Amino acid sequence: MVSTSSGLFAGLLGQAGIFESRDVLRPSYTPRELPHREDQINSLASALVPALRGETPSNILIYGKTGTGKTAVAKYVGKELEEARSETRCTVIYLNCEVVDTQYRVLAHLARHFDKDIPMTGWPTDQVYSEFRDALDQSGRVVVIMLDEVDKLVRKGDDILYNLSRINSDLVRSRVSLIGISNDLKFTEFLDPRVRSSLGEDEIIFPPYNAEQIQDILQQRASTAFRPGILEDDVIPLCAAFAAQEHGDARKALDLLRISGELAERGRSSAVSENHVRQAREKIEQDRVEEVVKTLPTQSKLVLYSVLLLEEQAVRNITTSSVYNMYKLLCPLVETDHLTHRRITDLISELDMLGILHTVVISKGRYGRTKEITLSVFPPKLKQVLLQDYRLKVLSSMTVPTQARLGMG
Repeated sequence: MVSTSSGLFAGLLGQAGIFESRDVLRPSYTPRELPHREDQINSLASALVPALRGETPSNILIYGKTGTGKTAVAKYVGKELEEARSETRCTVIYLNCEVVDTQYRVLAHLARHFDKDIPMTGWPTDQVYSEFRDALDQSGRVVVIMLDEVDKLVRKGDDILYNLSRINSDLVRSRVSLIGISNDLKFTEFLDPRVRSSLGEDEIIFPPYNAEQIQDILQQRASTAFRPGILEDDVIPLCAAFAAQEHGDARKALDLLRISGELAERGRSSAVSENHVRQAREKIEQDRVEEVVKTLPTQSKLVLYSVLLLEEQAVRNITTSSVYNMYKLLCPLVETDHLTHRRITDLISELDMLGILHTVVISKGRYGRTKEITLSVFPPKLKQVLLQDYRLKVLSSMTVPTQARLGMG
């Protein structure tokens, strides 16, 4: 048996290390300064300042793509609000609706903030709401409820938003303001018009960062995250450039920088180099592909496998028709019915949106239009992930039929 005190970890702990504090590069970390988000910080603070006077702030919707600083700004302003000195005590409650994703769970979570012992299941929802409302009113506070990824909650109905947006009419001593945070600019289209009007009293938009702004963010975090002199000069500009290509996602840039450091650390390098950044990008891409592909339905996996087989056979100009013909030949082998050509076209578009396929619409003159399709990910890795599905394993040894490769019926 290995002695951890003197053996396995002793040598690893003895290394100088790359990081001072790697947690500074994680999404859960909220920095004291948020570069290039001053306008959004001031807008949110201005909307919430009535809370410090005991008044009811407007409900707010915060929009923006992933990695544009929405959550960080909301948490930062919320912390400042709680710490501000005023006659009125303010409480900020943050919930991630991807985790707390039902009306019951949301209400139970909120009630527990006021020391109400609510079971995970079993009570009528109306009873949980009453417990929360009564405890909230007894507190005599202005409460700001932040619902991150609120669109995930709406997919299961907007009853909770309806109740929370109207809770002030049931309160005497307390007041509530809602902040909804979402990547989806269109999710309010699915809301009841009354909920939409009350929830979106104020809106704040977060634009994507450009490469220069991401570079500033990385410089700020890196100064705390890494030991001095560890990063080579081209590391941060390269991370920023890669992230700018991904629609200005600062979160991906921070992940890229952190993983670059971890790869350098595991390789016992004395510095983080451009090569570590490129390795990290490939690792992140492979991990992302694996996670996305594993969760796809069988029909989408069959479409992907069809494209993969056609590419393996060096078929030029892979079209929707050739993919559909191949797909129809695969379906009986995995004992499933095939979908219509139109539905497969939709699935191809969905895979394009996920970044697994790349499609280009080309005109064929009087013969209409079609899509030319290529894989956007590393084929061997994709094949490995697809064949982990027990239903597709039978396909591993099949030969591509000629008629499918030629796109003929």
